[in-house]
Amino acid sequence: MSTPTEEAAVEAPAKRRPTARIVAAAALTGALGVGLIACGQGSGSPAPDVKVNNAAAAPAARPQAPLEKSRPTGLRIPAAGVDATSMLDLGVGADGALDVPPVDKAEEPGWWTGAVTPGEKGAAVLVAHYDTARGPALMKDVAKVRMGDEIEVPRADGSTATFKVREIQQVNKENFPTHKVYGATDRPELRLLTCGGPIKNGHRTDNIILYADLVA
Repeated sequence: MSTPTEEAAVEAPAKRRPTARIVAAAALTGALGVGLIACGQGSGSPAPDVKVNNAAAAPAARPQAPLEKSRPTGLRIPAAGVDATSMLDLGVGADGALDVPPVDKAEEPGWWTGAVTPGEKGAAVLVAHYDTARGPALMKDVAKVRMGDEIEVPRADGSTATFKVREIQQVNKENFPTHKVYGATDRPELRLLTCGGPIKNGHRTDNIILYADLVA
């Protein structure tokens, strides 16, 4: 990710219904095969190319009870040295693409406001930079994250939604798993999107996706 206009190229949500917000998240799955479209310019001092080992485990037989709605206010991933004390709101641009944090806020994560808040029933979606043209960013140590590691999301109501990583996936952006990331789920889950792979034509070729389940 490297310029303020870089985006996750996903279709804009359909008109919101007054039922579960996972309906709006599911509406995004019409844009198959696209993901975060730009990370790490070839100029400047980007982070090293990153490759993670894909891994997955079955979800728990009995999910954790969901939390009430409350806006996320930070992000902690001890395994990756992440300790962000703020959270940007991310919407959908006029071109129908999901916004990402601007380059001058590369150390801040963002939350897609069209989905649930982290801890609610459904898939909450966070986006954070691996690097930009200015150098390494918040998720520069994403390769240190392992299965079972915790992701903590402080919330405005004073609670913290704690998730455990159940799946790690690195995928070429041309094969972005849109249904899997944005599709409806009846469990409280988290998707954390960043970039990886080598730089090609000025951008990272891959997305790295952490799928995590609420545990506390």
